[in-house]
Order: sequence, then structure tokens, then C-alpha cells
Amino acid sequence: MDRDLQLIEIIEKNPGIKFREIMRETGMKNGVLSYYTRKLEKIGVVKVERSPRQTRFFPLGITGEESVLIKYLRQETPRQILLSLLDEKEITFNNIVEKVKKSQSTVSIYLSQLTKNNIVEIKIIEFKKFFYIKDQEMIQKAINKYHPTLIEKSADNLADIFNSL
Repeated sequence: MDRDLQLIEIIEKNPGIKFREIMRETGMKNGVLSYYTRKLEKIGVVKVERSPRQTRFFPLGITGEESVLIKYLRQETPRQILLSLLDEKEITFNNIVEKVKKSQSTVSIYLSQLTKNNIVEIKIIEFKKFFYIKDQEMIQKAINKYHPTLIEKSADNLADIFNSL
């Protein structure tokens, strides 16, 4: 298969995929992959987002808002937080920590990022903070479009939790 087409196909199936993940999937060496990804970016076939220590690739047509959300959905802890919020609609910090089984500091960092990026909002009811997803429909559409197996995994994880009780 042509390397350009192979890379485009991988990026379309895995929006937000990291450079190292593409290396593992294709078996290409760093220099070879760099050459082809730069070429694809230059001719405008893929979007590349560079940040310190990581480069992510997106197919064309993904909005900036979607790319931010996809980055979080590709990370285990933020994904668990978002899925918890989808399940509960409004949830306290302690309930989120309990559901995702991560330290309070880890959950706090990701919730701050999700809030800063306008994905999650805070509501104070009777002096208690509740977290909720700002635009549930957008999150649900992104999950269905780019990560349809996430909900299935979430349901499986929930079943595992109930079975372990």
C-alpha cells in the first residue's frame, strides 16, 4: 500500500493520533515518518497540531473545538471523567474521584483543563460544587463520530464495577 494513503487512512480512523502511535502502527522509523507526515501537512491533506513533547494528527474537516475534545477522549483519565459526567449529568468532585479511581490531584488537574477549555462547567448548589458537561450533544456526537467504542467500553467498565461489588 502507498505510504501516503496508509498514513491518511490511519489518521482518519484515529483522529488526534500521536506521532509515536503512528510509528508503532506502521513500523516506520522516525525519519521516514517525519518525511511523509510533513509532506501530507504541506500538501494540506492532514492537520497537524504541535505542542511541547507531542504532535497530533487530524483529518481535515475537524473543527478546533472537536480537536480539543478528541485529545481528551484519547486520554484515559479525562475520558473517564467525561464519561462519568455523561452518565450522571451533574456530579460532585468526590463522586468523580470515586468513579475514575484516580487521585484527587489528578482529577483536579484534568477538571481544571476541561473547565478552562469550556467542556465542563461548575454549578454551585447549596454551597456544593457540581460539575457538568457544557454541551452534552457535542460530546455525544464526537464520541459517536470519532470514538464509537468509548460508550461500549464505558458500559463494560460499569458492568465490571457492579460485578466486583
